[in-house]
Amino acid sequence: MSTTESPKRDKWQWETATAGAAAGFATVAVMHPLDVVRTRFQVNDGRVSHLPRYNNTAHAIFSIARSEGLRGLYAGFLPGVLGSTISWGLYFFFYDKAKQRYARNREEKLTPGLHLASAAEAGAIVSLCTNPVWLVKTRLQLQTPLHQTRPYSGLYDAFKTIMKEEGFSAFYRGIVPSLFLQVSHGAIQFTAYEELRNIFVDLKSRGSTVHRENPDQLLNSVDYAVLGASSKIAAILLSYPFQVIRSRLQQRPGGDGVPRYIDSWHVVKETARFEGVRGFYKGITPNLLKNAPASSITFIVYENVLKLLKLARKE
Repeated sequence: MSTTESPKRDKWQWETATAGAAAGFATVAVMHPLDVVRTRFQVNDGRVSHLPRYNNTAHAIFSIARSEGLRGLYAGFLPGVLGSTISWGLYFFFYDKAKQRYARNREEKLTPGLHLASAAEAGAIVSLCTNPVWLVKTRLQLQTPLHQTRPYSGLYDAFKTIMKEEGFSAFYRGIVPSLFLQVSHGAIQFTAYEELRNIFVDLKSRGSTVHRENPDQLLNSVDYAVLGASSKIAAILLSYPFQVIRSRLQQRPGGDGVPRYIDSWHVVKETARFEGVRGFYKGITPNLLKNAPASSITFIVYENVLKLLKLARKE
């Protein structure tokens, strides 16, 4: 690689990171109440006394709004925004960087396997960097008026209290299912997105005078919305049990300081024993309602911000 190519490539990677961060922020700002509902469904195994019972997604939203107000619907919003913005920024950055590395000395397009490897690699790095933020978000979302333990007053208080009461290792509770989740979910989603994107470009380029090497000119926001939602649904259906396992592990310990679940295997055994397969898919309805349109928003923002940054760079 020449010295003139390297700065351009580095600049391109920062552009993808910026676009990813903007996409992540937009996603959380719009869809956070459904994220709160999903988390509460995920950990409610029928034996948790401090969580209200909800009949369905709509009932949960109205119940939280009535008893906890807007603050309840947006519990954990700050770490949610922080985690999502950082995650998407880092994810797109490392995903693009991995694709560029695999594409060296290759004139043809990357294979689905290399797209999968790129996404898995990015997912693992992001998971290790952001697990503490997701743990705090989960705990803030699970705080209700029925909670007997002193509630965290906010993001900083949560970090400080967890460090004092449980130590640094507590921030990495749920890291094993989180790694599986990030690697599998991201790999499935981005591989599906790339392959579907290629199909869309192929279909549109057949009747277009625009060269297929410029897909940005062929695809529009509606295309990105369909691509984002479709790839997200495929990823959710296949990787959702890891989310349930992670959420249950990240719950705050009771007054005696003992965690409800010891490790991932303990969650799997207890969930299978008392709830069956259905237990591993608790909260999937609000999750789909949140993430299918959220992924559309994410990729619309990402692709369009990327277009703007490209135009600005050319100018």
